[in-house]
Amino acid sequence: MTPGKARVFSGIQPSGDLHLGNYLGAIQNWVELTDRYECIYSIVDLHAITIPYEPEALKQRVFDVAVGLFAAGLDPENCILFVQSAVPEHAQLEWLFNTVTPLGELSRMTQFKDKSERVEMISAGLLNYPILQAADILLYQATLVPVGEDQRQHLEFTREIARKWNTRFGEYFPEPQPMIGGGKKILGLDGASKMSKSQNNTIPMLGEPEEIWATVRTAVTDPARVRLDDPGDPDVCNVFSLHEFFTDPAEREEIAVRCRAATIGCVDCKRILADGISAKLAPIRERARELREHPDRVHEMLADGAVRARAIARTTLAEAYERMGLEPPADE
Repeated sequence: MTPGKARVFSGIQPSGDLHLGNYLGAIQNWVELTDRYECIYSIVDLHAITIPYEPEALKQRVFDVAVGLFAAGLDPENCILFVQSAVPEHAQLEWLFNTVTPLGELSRMTQFKDKSERVEMISAGLLNYPILQAADILLYQATLVPVGEDQRQHLEFTREIARKWNTRFGEYFPEPQPMIGGGKKILGLDGASKMSKSQNNTIPMLGEPEEIWATVRTAVTDPARVRLDDPGDPDVCNVFSLHEFFTDPAEREEIAVRCRAATIGCVDCKRILADGISAKLAPIRERARELREHPDRVHEMLADGAVRARAIARTTLAEAYERMGLEPPADE
């Protein structure tokens, strides 16, 4: 661990093209954290295979997410970014944690209940998802985890696993603390649910201006504003809430005044937002374009991240094996 710096761990699923919810809710915060902490980030593809998927499509999604993360500002000189499956110690530590985890606690996890309602076959992997998540964090002795309010339950579960293991085999794993508030919960185009590919309500982070406009124009606004001359309420309009991130304060205030006076229509408000999103994310789009032209460089950076991550992970796993009375992993 870097002297004087606490260690942060977080992961992102390769579930599809990165969107504005990913950027505003996590990625932007991840980049900022690298200036103050020792940060380890993972593209958690082992989590992604707990539901039906196509292998080739998964590989492409992993690559696309890596491109987006590097383009958004994650510097491999300033943090570790790697693909989860490239570090087998994640799955090995998960198995060790399986042995101290009560089955009843798994079945009560909120995300398991939600996801199990959307799949035909409920796999053991889906049930054990929180144990793998605990292994992800504790494998690196991370003490801080950036999470949203909807992820508090999983982090508390990680803390419980650390306590149970430590009680049985001696104090070793830290109980990581949540970092709440760095990211924000971003509502989707429907203005009701969290922005998510599964809900088909996203604005693409790397979309070209035309694509961004095509999605933004479908967004739900103030439901009470039916006609153009109806006064609006910016405080209940999800489109207006997004202006906080992409429109300068003076123009945002002018939009609010004109909305309440019904002198600006929702389409014009959306157009301003779409233009603002396109302009702010233009440098990221350009960096992503350059990275896609050099895929070997992307794979090289991920491979280097995996080597650095494994150096930490192998030390942790060897100690866990030793304390549990197991034969230590053989050196490669």
